[in-house]
Amino acid sequence: MPPSRLLAAAVLAAGLPAMPLAQAAGPAPLAAQGCLGCHGPDGTGMGAIPRLAGREAPELAAILRDYRADRRPATIMNRIARGYTEAEIDSVSAWFAAVR
Repeated sequence: MPPSRLLAAAVLAAGLPAMPLAQAAGPAPLAAQGCLGCHGPDGTGMGAIPRLAGREAPELAAILRDYRADRRPATIMNRIARGYTEAEIDSVSAWFAAVR
C-alpha cells in the first residue's frame, strides 16, 4: 500500500477528519521520489513546503531550471536542482502535473 494510503487509513482509524489525497499518475519517477520527503505524499505539500501536485509542468520545469541556475533564491532547492538533467526536470515536472 502506498505511504499516502497508509496515512489515510491511520487518520480514519484514529477518528481524525480525513483530507482528500492526491491521485498519482503511476509511480513517481526516480528523480521525483526525493521530492516526496519534503513536499509530502504525492507532492501535496507539507506546512510551509509548497504543493507540487497538479501544478502546470512548464511552470514546475521553469522553477527547477531557475533553482539550478541560482536565479531563484532557496535554502536547499538550488543545490538539489543542480543534480537534475534536462530529461529529469521534464520527467519530474510532468509527473507532478499529472497528480490530481
